[in-house]
Amino acid sequence: MITPAFWLVIPAAGIGARMQADCPKQYLKVENTTILELTLACFLEHPQLRGIVVALAEHDQWWPQLAVATHPAIKTVVGGAQRADSVRNALAALQSAGAQADDWVLVHDAARPLLEADDLTRLLVSLADDPIGGLLAAPARDTLKQVNSAGRIECTIDRSVIWHALTPQMFRLGVLHSALEETLRVEAPITDEASALEYAGYMPRVIEGRASNIKVTHPDDMRFLRNQLLDRQKNGSR
Repeated sequence: MITPAFWLVIPAAGIGARMQADCPKQYLKVENTTILELTLACFLEHPQLRGIVVALAEHDQWWPQLAVATHPAIKTVVGGAQRADSVRNALAALQSAGAQADDWVLVHDAARPLLEADDLTRLLVSLADDPIGGLLAAPARDTLKQVNSAGRIECTIDRSVIWHALTPQMFRLGVLHSALEETLRVEAPITDEASALEYAGYMPRVIEGRASNIKVTHPDDMRFLRNQLLDRQKNGSR
């Protein structure tokens, strides 16, 4: 089983307005631990990690207060107006730190703290020799409807070909950087790294991961997060 070494990028410059909280959602706490610290923990424990770059908002006042802020494996950069800007800035920092074009880079959401260690390993092993790279994803479970502007169903979509994109997303540094530069140049509407690769003509591979690997977005997600962490504590697993 080949588990390649990798760099990690965490875009954490967003404000998470939908959470209606007093701080960005990645700094909300669960049992005195912030979501961002929970997110980082799975990677900091991995033996093949080369380093992490966290992209922060320009005037982030919460990051310096975290114990993990002084971890030797973590560097920070100022993020941008869009996710793609933040990731591009982080990739530039990796290049300055000696990362090579062929190195694997994983990009993971700052507010996605429920990644399981075996899902991370499955992604790394499955894509180790892939020419393009890919991402964790979960197959659609519900019946899917295409709806028109009047709110009426036009058709039922075949859910067997629909997957929910998750993170981490794993690509070679050089290819990802070039794809992001091009999409930013033409202002292409991309929402994740895979869509930037798709815009550049690539077909990233999906690796099935747990649907519980949610991105904390709404207040109700905090209840789910707490319950999942309690279950892990009871079962003695990450």
